[in-house]
Amino acid sequence: MAIPHAASGELIDVRPPGEKPSQTSSSTPVTLGGTSALHRDSSGPDDEGGHSVNLPSIGKSTMSRWVKGTVVGKRLWTDRLISLQVEAPEVTFVAGQFGRLALPAPPGSRQDMVVRPYSFVNSPETSPHEFYFTTVSDGPLTPRLAALAAGDAVWMMPRGGGFLAISETPAAGALWCLSTGTGLGPFLSILRTAEPWEKFARVVLVHAVRFAGDLAYGDVIADIAAAHPGRFTHIPIVSREARAGTLAGRIPDAIRDGRLEACAGLALSADNSHVMLCGNPAMVDDTQEVLAARGMRRHRRKEPGHITVETYW
Repeated sequence: MAIPHAASGELIDVRPPGEKPSQTSSSTPVTLGGTSALHRDSSGPDDEGGHSVNLPSIGKSTMSRWVKGTVVGKRLWTDRLISLQVEAPEVTFVAGQFGRLALPAPPGSRQDMVVRPYSFVNSPETSPHEFYFTTVSDGPLTPRLAALAAGDAVWMMPRGGGFLAISETPAAGALWCLSTGTGLGPFLSILRTAEPWEKFARVVLVHAVRFAGDLAYGDVIADIAAAHPGRFTHIPIVSREARAGTLAGRIPDAIRDGRLEACAGLALSADNSHVMLCGNPAMVDDTQEVLAARGMRRHRRKEPGHITVETYW
């Protein structure tokens, strides 16, 4: 099955004239950015959700905890899907984790900062940090992030958070990375490190969107495939229009009827697979239900299983 490359996006160099770009991975052009900034899935509700984590109130007493980053680039995938690059070398994370981005709250707000958690798309070894998000016109943060220009400040917490990390998964024959919308971001971070390739013989990356134009990071995905010939499979799924080279419908249905395994040329079972889910709650819940029928259960440190989950909304 021929898999089309995703759109490359419009590149915008927003560095000040004469400024040299920082080191980036070989798969990411220096003039762009790309990370799962707003973890709102493209098939989810139109709100500014992000990860399902509780964020503390951001008052003056906590301001000293923030790291001031600088915007150095962005990539426009569509009129609402954007990737932002932020230079903040003090910020550290593990591939698959999310960072917390913040901007000063409007005058009169109860809090000093507006903050949301967004996944890192870049690997921990490269800079700048990248965040991939959906802009929501009436949201409190994403329109402001999308409007940032060269040299503008954005604040971040010094360390990443979350447990969507390879170190938290048991070894298996195959790793299935199932994502919807901007939930693709953390998997791109993970797959650009050595760890999954040392732990799993095969890796399948599934990215489900509503429309073909929402498929993103084709250049990065192509580089991952070239770096791991015979071990990596990319399967795009488009639910609301027909597109050659993609599967139709939703991830749970493609598992249930066998199309996903047929496309990957690989069985998805409790005997040989670990599944990482990242996306909107409906996909995460429905996919876990389908996998449970195959004897697969949620993975926990004290109760090893087959499924690791990160929910966006």
